[in-house]
Amino acid sequence: MKAIAIRRGDSAPRLLDLPRPDPGPGEALVRTLRVGVDGTDHEVIEGAHGGFPEGEDHLVLGHEAVGVVADPNGTRFSAGDVVVPTVRRPPGGETNEAFERGQADMLPPDQTHERGIDGAHGFMSEYFTSPEQYLVSLPEDLAPLGFLVEPISITEKAVEHAYASRAAFDWEPESAFVLGNGSLGLLTLAMLRDYDRTYCLGRRDRPDPSIDLVERLGATYVDSRETPVPEVPDVHEPMDFVYEATGYARHAVEAVGALAPGGVAALLGVPEPWTFEVDVGSLHRDVVMNNKAVVGTVNSSADHFRAAADTLAGLPDWITDEFQRGVTPVEDFERAFDPDETTIKTAVQFSAR
Repeated sequence: MKAIAIRRGDSAPRLLDLPRPDPGPGEALVRTLRVGVDGTDHEVIEGAHGGFPEGEDHLVLGHEAVGVVADPNGTRFSAGDVVVPTVRRPPGGETNEAFERGQADMLPPDQTHERGIDGAHGFMSEYFTSPEQYLVSLPEDLAPLGFLVEPISITEKAVEHAYASRAAFDWEPESAFVLGNGSLGLLTLAMLRDYDRTYCLGRRDRPDPSIDLVERLGATYVDSRETPVPEVPDVHEPMDFVYEATGYARHAVEAVGALAPGGVAALLGVPEPWTFEVDVGSLHRDVVMNNKAVVGTVNSSADHFRAAADTLAGLPDWITDEFQRGVTPVEDFERAFDPDETTIKTAVQFSAR
């Protein structure tokens, strides 16, 4: 079968011919429809994140997948069911309490493998297998969009944790500031379109499709070259909710200063180590005196995937259409890893429904 993988020592993915996997007990065989490409995939390819499966010379990429059950193999699924796989798996196949509770997303990274990212092959192949407990059902009509469920689930978790951190009082956020106008930031902005006022930070020049989408969503585009994050509260307003999706280390600190009293910042970017000067005393005082909160979040659970499916179903067609323009056939997979500037999101298509 065809599979897109990165080999040790390579700087770009390649198309491999691998044996089709056989499902083991409790596993289903899934025929892949589409697999999204995101910033994490590029970090894996560059060697800045993740790692190869033990004893393997390659890693099959891809963690944003949707497929159709080809062989239920005695699981709860039926042939033809549309499913999306969650990402984390127990190392060595040996489960633990966090996995059994459905809370593997809360484990530290050294206690889990992530398919297509760290220690386990991903889903960017014509077929993959998965234990049934790590597969989430999707309605038939969402099959073409299913590769967006995983990134939406990441934001479902971040928003859930943000609200949980404010559960001690009546928190009714009106303003939201998304740091990053990549595909995850734009999906998040679409999910927050019910806020009274939304903003999105980027570093792109007009004309640009991401800026067009920001403004069509009714949000204000903030060019960080003109208005850095620390100046946003004065130029625009202090924010009730800040969602950081850039991986730029300064933003973790600057997000706190951008918050309104009682606000919360969710950090999702994973920066490289970087040392710089910070007035910790002022930061500490600001957090305490203004009842601010910062939450860090990575990965997501099956419950977040299910919530993401509901969210995806509720997005307007014009939004989801924008996220499908970059879908390319597997024979032309290189385009998905080197998109032109008019593409908001890319994905590889292995087969039609």
